[in-house]
Amino acid sequence: MLDVDGIEFSYDENRVIEGLSFQTMENEVISILGPNGVGKTTLLKCLCNFHRPQKGRISIDGKDVSSISSRELARHIGYVPQRNYPNRSTVFDSVLIGRRPYIELSATKRDLEITWSALDALGLDDLALKYADEISGGELQKVQIARAMVQEPRILILDEPTNNLDIANQHVTMHNIIDAVRSKGMCTIMTMHDINLAVHYSDRLMFMKGGRIRAFGGPEMIDEELIKDVYGIDSDVIMHKGVPFVIPHTVKNGGPCYSHRHSHVIDHDPADHVHEAFDSIGSDT
Repeated sequence: MLDVDGIEFSYDENRVIEGLSFQTMENEVISILGPNGVGKTTLLKCLCNFHRPQKGRISIDGKDVSSISSRELARHIGYVPQRNYPNRSTVFDSVLIGRRPYIELSATKRDLEITWSALDALGLDDLALKYADEISGGELQKVQIARAMVQEPRILILDEPTNNLDIANQHVTMHNIIDAVRSKGMCTIMTMHDINLAVHYSDRLMFMKGGRIRAFGGPEMIDEELIKDVYGIDSDVIMHKGVPFVIPHTVKNGGPCYSHRHSHVIDHDPADHVHEAFDSIGSDT
């Protein structure tokens, strides 16, 4: 489907992406992970042809994305940026605009049905007639995701899709995204900061470091050494029902290590607390 072959991208003299290559498949979810400044968002913008790599090639089914018109590319790729700015239009119209690559003179019955379906899937139908600049940041984030979904793209690209969402809405939104991927055969590529959330919803994970891919594969590759190398922190990686769960360490005033989820010193097996943490996530996607 999507083939990224040796791309490099720089802002002036600052090399952000260097020699990066990977391929995607239909009906899979890929999360891109890593600290700020490693090139995650820049990579997404290259995939969408907002930025053109100075070297390398990005193609869909063998066709270079730089040779595809913007209208046609919007039928292949749906993009949700990290930051969204509302305008004075209704939530319904804000989502309907995602059908623009298909609309000729006016919206058809099918365009309206697809829009209503996306609103319903993301729990936005009650907000359909509200103005987008009157809703919360979390609701606006879901509006942008719905807009990308109604494009019916083959590839859905999301820059921190759970940004501005509380924990309950993070999982509701992620479930809806996964349902769309599975039902439409779409590939979803998203940047994430929460490793444990990414593990729960992703088929493959890409860890970036210094503009390069440090590791790319299934959750089973995650261990303390990888987390230390990518993020520069110590952590415990606990297996829960065959799935890794990362518990970073922090140090307070030169004292002993603490878990980010607990206020007491870890002087016992951290696995004792994994079940409690996973209860908030759920064990099934």
